[in-house]
Amino acid sequence: MLKKQLLLLAAAAIPVLLFGQENKDVPLNYLDKSFQTYDQMQKDIWDKAELGFLETESSGILQKHLQANGFTVETGLAGMPTSFIASYGSGGPVIGILAEFDALPGISQDTVPHRKPLEKGGGGHACGHNLFGTGSVAGAVAIKEWLANTGHQGTIKVFGTPAEEGGGGKVYLVRDGFFSGIDMVLDWHPASRNAVTVSTGTAIQMVDYTFHGKPAHAAGNPDKGRSALDGVEALNFMVNMLREHVPTSSRIHYVISNGGEAPNVVPEIATVSYYIRHPKRDELQNLVSWINQAAEGAAKGTQTTVTSEIIAGFYEKLPNRKLAEVVQKNLERVGGVHYDERERTFAAGIAKGLGLADTVLKNAAIVQPLADETPSQGGGSSDVGDVSWNVPTVSFGTASFVPGSPGHSWQNVASGGTTIGTKSLINTAKVFALTAIDLYTNPTLVEAVKEEFESRRGADFKYESLLGDRAPALDYRVEK
Repeated sequence: MLKKQLLLLAAAAIPVLLFGQENKDVPLNYLDKSFQTYDQMQKDIWDKAELGFLETESSGILQKHLQANGFTVETGLAGMPTSFIASYGSGGPVIGILAEFDALPGISQDTVPHRKPLEKGGGGHACGHNLFGTGSVAGAVAIKEWLANTGHQGTIKVFGTPAEEGGGGKVYLVRDGFFSGIDMVLDWHPASRNAVTVSTGTAIQMVDYTFHGKPAHAAGNPDKGRSALDGVEALNFMVNMLREHVPTSSRIHYVISNGGEAPNVVPEIATVSYYIRHPKRDELQNLVSWINQAAEGAAKGTQTTVTSEIIAGFYEKLPNRKLAEVVQKNLERVGGVHYDERERTFAAGIAKGLGLADTVLKNAAIVQPLADETPSQGGGSSDVGDVSWNVPTVSFGTASFVPGSPGHSWQNVASGGTTIGTKSLINTAKVFALTAIDLYTNPTLVEAVKEEFESRRGADFKYESLLGDRAPALDYRVEK
């Protein structure tokens, strides 16, 4: 009897592992062994720096790797030639991972800690989407390794989403139903620190206002002309006055993308591109309506006409605390980015150029605690927002960039194209793999995530895209 009691006590002391949990090292070992593979992949995409909806080669690199690792790939979805969905496994839960790969225009940069464009006016991965897509694909393949090794039920899907920088590729995939049947979505973004995202960010509407006037000789007979540029400038003037009277968390910014051809010709056509943001999409619609009225007033006041085109529109993000807590646990297990001597010298050069002390570099190795959720006070926008209102979604960042670097900067282009960026994406892929295993092996957790999602979204929620029924703006990065 004593021997039996001792055996029972010993068995009770052994931690109970859910089926498949004991194989967590399988995906981690795969990623450690595959550093060079994903280093080369991210650098190939970094080198191409293809703009939104033009990412043919970048998207192709990711698709080819997924196909080589047993994924079935569908391409050209929702009217976007560079979009894809890659699938592996069977049954549920079905976990989606988001992948981006578009660059930004006009911010070409070499991998050096001082300003050195590789191509005058060329594009650059100032938002790190070369790392984004590669890290997501690496994580998906690592999860596939675990599924294959354990024989566990579950499906992993990689959503190749083009043109996040202003084109809103995810919105078209959501609108056309491609996220139907997905249980939850894992998302990340290159950052200058390691942290789970709890901010909702801002909803955004991107609108082009094009004024049409009458051309004339600006010196010989200006009275015969009506300047489209005057219409643009009148609109901008009115918007700059209304800034005093909008909520402080709003953001309104613009650029004149076409102001005419020559000073001595009254401009017949002129276009201004607006980004209008607010943390709540209902308030955003009020702002857009006001600016639309200002555009009509500007046209009347300058005897021109105006047309508007919605280029893109995103929801604010809907957080999920339970998913965030799972990712936080796994991010802490994986840890931050640790520089070798060469990387530290490079990072110190970036920090010095920004006027920062070397002491900031230690933040790359630190995982930030999970923050409390607070109302957004402005900031950036992402088409992940639309996904998060349709599927439970979590986002996090890893230290791809030198701590203290500003967003959309040449400093980010420089560091993202080095092994600093690769270390970050490998860490990301490990977090994806560990989180997916937690979800595949814990049905109770999956149900809790879904319950929170439904509670936060509300029973009466009905998704309506801020894009309306427009087709993807496939030429929005093409010079006209």
